[in-house]
Amino acid sequence: MAGIVTKEGVVQVEGQQLFYRQTAPAEQNPRFSVLLLHGIRFSSETWLKLGTLQELARAGYRAIAIDLPGLGNSKEAAAPAKLGDPAPASFLLSVLRGLELNSVVIISPSLSGMYSLPFLFGHRDMVKGFIPVAPICTEKFSPEQYSSVQTPTLIVYGEEDKPMGETSFNHLRNLANHKVHVMKDAQHACYLHNPEEWHQTVLEFLKNLS
Repeated sequence: MAGIVTKEGVVQVEGQQLFYRQTAPAEQNPRFSVLLLHGIRFSSETWLKLGTLQELARAGYRAIAIDLPGLGNSKEAAAPAKLGDPAPASFLLSVLRGLELNSVVIISPSLSGMYSLPFLFGHRDMVKGFIPVAPICTEKFSPEQYSSVQTPTLIVYGEEDKPMGETSFNHLRNLANHKVHVMKDAQHACYLHNPEEWHQTVLEFLKNLS
């Protein structure tokens, strides 16, 4: 694809291999990196088919989408925590180190909240921006923990995502530095409902990050 460099590979994480897909602009240094996680019925391929990986690269970012343990092309990897429990923050730390990333924006829908939220609270200095999309595990953390995080955050959820979208929002809105975007008529995986609106919303948020 003209103007975009694409790559597939595996990263070693705590003794296991996780599959990833990556895009980057071909003729310039990326502004910064975006790590895309996914929900239980999805994988990194979702972001490829939706065009999110390509849109991010065209806009000047390095975009890396991983397949979480037990899913996609990482089916052989065991999850570090039971579904619905927060995973150790060390898990995503190992992912970032394996991919040689110092700082990222994290896009985190649904299931992936069990990974992204512990990392946000444990290593907020490595999170340049946070885009939660109705993630799970939001109730596992206190309002005080949320309010202590200054990371720029874009909370996205579907208008028809009841109760998950509204439940997660009621916790996430305690984050000190957040904006909200509700996608009208959209269900839980709201980015699928209107990819153009999704991409425009994400890119506008990224553009305003220093």
